[in-house]
Amino acid sequence: MDSYLIQVNGHGDHVPVLDVHLKSNGNSISLGKVKGRKPRWAVRASEMSKKTFNPVRAIVDSMKVEPNPKKAMISLSLGDPTVFGNLPTNDEVTRAVKEVLDSGRYNGYAPSVGYQSCREAVAAYYNCPEAPLEAQDVILTSGCSQAIELALAVLANPGQNILVPRPGFSLYKTLALSMGIEVKLYNLLPEKAWEIDLEHLESLVDEKTACLIVNNPSNPCGSVFSKSHLQKILAVASRQCVPILADEIYGDMVFADCKYEPIATLSTNVPILSCGGLAKRWLVPGWRMGWILIHDRRDIFGNEIRDGLLRLSQRILGPCTIVQGALERILHRTPPEFYHNTLSILKSNADLCYAALSAIPGLQPVRPAGAMYLMVEIEMEHFPEFENDVEFTERLISEQSVFCLPATCFEYPNFFRVVITVPEEMILEACSRIQEFCEMHYQGAEGAQDLECDK
Repeated sequence: MDSYLIQVNGHGDHVPVLDVHLKSNGNSISLGKVKGRKPRWAVRASEMSKKTFNPVRAIVDSMKVEPNPKKAMISLSLGDPTVFGNLPTNDEVTRAVKEVLDSGRYNGYAPSVGYQSCREAVAAYYNCPEAPLEAQDVILTSGCSQAIELALAVLANPGQNILVPRPGFSLYKTLALSMGIEVKLYNLLPEKAWEIDLEHLESLVDEKTACLIVNNPSNPCGSVFSKSHLQKILAVASRQCVPILADEIYGDMVFADCKYEPIATLSTNVPILSCGGLAKRWLVPGWRMGWILIHDRRDIFGNEIRDGLLRLSQRILGPCTIVQGALERILHRTPPEFYHNTLSILKSNADLCYAALSAIPGLQPVRPAGAMYLMVEIEMEHFPEFENDVEFTERLISEQSVFCLPATCFEYPNFFRVVITVPEEMILEACSRIQEFCEMHYQGAEGAQDLECDK
């Protein structure tokens, strides 16, 4: 029988070595001396972290530009309705949280999917005959962004692909690529109020398509899909047997002349994970309360998707328990006039902004119907000194101290996005400065051609 003798030799400052002998049939055979491993630091970032890329941050952080020191900065870039203090949440909402905090009953851990009573409250709020919901159909999450992350993680594997709107919220791509999921961008049509190019959408589907993301009302477009258009989207998903991830964080945030239709209320067979939360409609994005609503009347998801969401939710310990404790009161006692007043302000700002920007040569805003945004096309041929929308918005900052997001952030160059949650006087001042900027740099067809010849 063979045996091995391993002897460690070394002393003083000498590196230890392994002296390896193989004993076979009584004869000792030396294999020589092998230098021992010297430990070294080799800490590297994970592959997931290397794949995580936020295009908004990448573009904005690379914009090395200082605002005009003679003009106060007006930021129309951040989709946070609380920034300027002109859109506070309702007193009933804050009272609900204060009472829960004072009660001391919600300081401990909750189930990873949320308290049963809170899931019941969300289910009751969104339940309707066209799309019935029970508590088991609700997963509470840390904001809508985590809801989207969990929904993507349960529906798609690395190597599969998802269908994402262009222009669209950058987080979809950020999350997908970090998970090794391919992103296929389907086009929205500005000339049709940002409806989906359905033919293009369907052409992207293949055997590796895991889900279709539908964002309605839209960030960054401020668009709201009609009932008939949503039915056409569902027809594509049904034909191709592709489930839908519905980002409905701006649900019900539509202007008076428009109607919001939750896509699940129109579906007869397409399974849907609808993601929402308190952030936008209740004006408390920092409270980090979101949810996934599971719509699966044909039992296509079955227990597998539900169990998968439960397991994924256990990676962390769920959303803030204080806000969970206040959730039923927030949902069911916030007065209707609060929502009406918020939408009235947003509609007024949208109308002011659209009218002002429509009058500026070289700009073509697309009228929004809801949410908190407005997209503006830059007729780049009339601004030939700028290469693209990023350069245009950089110069707008440096000359006029107005910060709008270039739509390259949303995979849609030569547009920019305006946030309409700022106070009215700020909207008017910003539009006035944008007009001054455009008049300074605008070139008619003849002037633009001359400038091109000079280059």
